[in-house]
Amino acid sequence: MGVREGFEELYGTAPEGVWAAPGRVNLIGEYTDFNEGFVMPLALPHTAVAAVSRRADRVLRLHSADIEGPVVELDIDALVPLSDTGWAAYPAGVVWALGQAGHAVGGADLHLASTVPTGAGLSSSAALEVVTALALNDLYELGLTGPELARLAQRAENDFVGVPCGIMDQTASACCTEGHALHLDCRDLSIRQVPFDLAAQGLELLVVDSRVKHALGDGAYAERREGCEEGARQLGVSHLRDVPYTGLDAALARLSDERVRRYVRHVVSDDHRVEQVIALLDAGDVRAIGPVLTEGHVSLRDDLRISCPELDLVVATANAAGALGARMTGGGFGGSAVVLVESADVDTVTKAVAEAFAAAGYTAPRVFPAVPSAGARRLV
Repeated sequence: MGVREGFEELYGTAPEGVWAAPGRVNLIGEYTDFNEGFVMPLALPHTAVAAVSRRADRVLRLHSADIEGPVVELDIDALVPLSDTGWAAYPAGVVWALGQAGHAVGGADLHLASTVPTGAGLSSSAALEVVTALALNDLYELGLTGPELARLAQRAENDFVGVPCGIMDQTASACCTEGHALHLDCRDLSIRQVPFDLAAQGLELLVVDSRVKHALGDGAYAERREGCEEGARQLGVSHLRDVPYTGLDAALARLSDERVRRYVRHVVSDDHRVEQVIALLDAGDVRAIGPVLTEGHVSLRDDLRISCPELDLVVATANAAGALGARMTGGGFGGSAVVLVESADVDTVTKAVAEAFAAAGYTAPRVFPAVPSAGARRLV
């Protein structure tokens, strides 16, 4: 049953519209966003879809086709940050954030369904937030742009749900375009669509979901963020973005804490890797980004220390089987890896990873192509 039919069955009337917002995978630039650095995500074909209608009162009704349970009914005027840790906190947080920003949003009925894998580091939560924000923006004629919707969705996740994420996930979901990766400057939020047509080059970018579930609310992400902020303080800059790559060794020599030093080295070098990838894509040398991806994984594994045995196995096995490069992606401690591979080698690499997981006694991974897809949009 589609979301439109599901909405009618739940609420007894047709929705005013149907909207979609994608999950994302990050090509390069990890833990750089809250350091006001650079990231390079692309939207996935997987989306959160919402059928939505306005209400004449201040009631918010939420239902998910993917999670067992009744309709969640909330009073918009009684929404309290950090009071709910379930799935409904994400759309409810968007309504709260819109109100906090002074936008005149009334009640609404929502029925949601998502094909974005949860717990895989592919921003299923951002997709939920952005699809809610876009639907309410359209229905209540708020006139907000994609980047503005992304900021509101980020505030919902930061202040209402309580996850201290950066702006990347929501911006990717709101602003990506088909056939492109999104170069986002997390300082001024300027964006550039970078052509990324892999099929024309005889290439594929595979997402390998390790099936290891991560939860960013467990404090590890916040600890890395605090360490980065401490590094910036010790170096006398507002954010690690301001540490030049050419001056990295000198900066590291000024840091006495080994943990902070590792975090700083990762962030500054990963910002540089984003710039390397963009230069290679602009030059049409897509295959050459492979080794940069693998370098990024080594940094995430050894300096940031957010990888896990399953993700390390994906990267090592894929590269040994002929991939051009690979790295874990997302918040870490599980989730997914991306693998750049010749189209002719997809089956070989996929089989090698599956066999390696089986030999190690791990749950079989899920592998699918990351096709650069469109951002949030109205469907009906």
